[in-house]
Amino acid sequence: MDRNRIWALALALLVGGGVAQAKLPTPQLTEEQKAAAELAKAKAAHQGRVEAYQTCRAAERAAAHYFKAHPQAKPSPNAPACNDPGPFVPPGAAAAPVPGPAAKKS
Repeated sequence: MDRNRIWALALALLVGGGVAQAKLPTPQLTEEQKAAAELAKAKAAHQGRVEAYQTCRAAERAAAHYFKAHPQAKPSPNAPACNDPGPFVPPGAAAAPVPGPAAKKS
């Protein structure tokens, strides 16, 4: 085969594949699938916050070690504090009630 025929065949396959893909319907998700997707998205976001916290804590330990080894160096007072994201709480879950004195009905 000559080069022009190969290029024409490749172009035809590329265009034909694009047309076939364009006609596929978008999948309709059920409520359970939507909830599972939201939960996965929330877990991934929380994992990102946990990893950022762990990185921050590691940087604090490294800085503490450096300043201990180099007493002439002074730490910056403007260093941001690490924020602990806490345990994962699924979206839409009600916050646990705070234990306290129970109200009595009269």
